Amino acid sequence: MLVGVIHPAVLAGLLYCGAGIGVALLRRLPTGLLRSADAAEGTLRRADVPWLAGAIAAGGVLGPILLMTGLASTDAATASLLLTLEGAATVLLAWFVFRENFDRRIALGMVLLLLGAAILSWSGAPTLATMLGPAAIAGACVAWGLDNNLTRKVSLADPLQIVQWKGLVAGPINLALGLWAGGALPDALSGLLSGIVGFFGYGVSLALFVLALRHLGAARTSAYFSTAPFLGAVVAIAMLGEALSMQLLAAGLLMAIGVWLHLSEHHEHEHLHEPMTHVHPHVHDAHHRHTHAPGDPPGEPHTHVHSHGRFRHAHAHVPDMHHLHRHG
Repeated sequence: MLVGVIHPAVLAGLLYCGAGIGVALLRRLPTGLLRSADAAEGTLRRADVPWLAGAIAAGGVLGPILLMTGLASTDAATASLLLTLEGAATVLLAWFVFRENFDRRIALGMVLLLLGAAILSWSGAPTLATMLGPAAIAGACVAWGLDNNLTRKVSLADPLQIVQWKGLVAGPINLALGLWAGGALPDALSGLLSGIVGFFGYGVSLALFVLALRHLGAARTSAYFSTAPFLGAVVAIAMLGEALSMQLLAAGLLMAIGVWLHLSEHHEHEHLHEPMTHVHPHVHDAHHRHTHAPGDPPGEPHTHVHSHGRFRHAHAHVPDMHHLHRHG
C-alpha cells in the first residue's frame, strides 16, 4: 500500500530508519518491563565491531546500491525471481565459507523452500536482455547473504542493540540513495506509517532473526525466513483482496515440505567443544558448568562473562553458537 505513494528506494530508507529509531526507543524502556534484569542481553564488544561494520556495509550500503543499479535495466519478472537468490546466497556462504554443517535432508529442504519462493515470485517469462542488470541484482543478493552470515558472528550480543545500529546507519544511507535516484520525501502521515511498518517489519523482525541466528545458524534461519513471501501472500489475500491461486498453493506445499524436513532433523554425533569465553543469557545446562565470581548475578537464567572448557560429548544439536565444530 505504501509503495504506491512512495518511491521504493526512499521507502526502504524510511523502513530502516523506523527500525533503528523504534528499537533505540524500545531499548530505553525500564529494565524489567520487557526483559529480566538478571538475564539481560550482553552488549556488543570491541571484537564484534568489525563483524557488524562488515554486515552494515554489505547489507546496508553495497546491497541497495547494486539493487538500484540492477533494477534500472532489468524487467520486473527477472528481478523478482533473482531476488530469491538471497536465501541461496546466505545458505551457500554459510555452508562453504563459514563451514556450517548440513546433510542431504537439510539441503533438500532448502531447495524446496527456495523453489517455493521462486514460484511465488514468477510474474511472467524472465528475460536476460543485458547481463549488467541481472548481475547487479545477483550481486545484491550475495551482499545480503554476506550480511546475514556476518551478523551471525555477533548474534550473542543484544539483538536490539544490533538492530538499532543497523537501522540508524543503513536507514539514512538508503534514504540518501533513494533521494539521489529521483525519489522524494512523502507526506507526514505516509512517512509515519512507513516508520511504524519499519519498526515491526524490519526492527522486531530483524531482532527475532538475530535470535534465530544465535540458536540455529545462518543457513537454517535463512531457510525459515524464505517462507516470508508465502506468509505475505496469505496476508495479501485478506488485506488487499488478492485471489487465491494455484501458484500460491503450489508454493505453500513445497515450503511446508521444506520446513518439515528441517524441523524433523536429528543431527547427533560425538563432537569436541573448544575453549571459548563469551557473554549471553544462559542456564547451567551441560554446556555451562562454570564457577561464579562474587559479583555474578544469582538465579537462572542470568548473564555474565563465562568460559567454556575443552570437552567432548554426544547429543542432538544444530549449528548454534556453541556448536561451531567442523565435520569430517
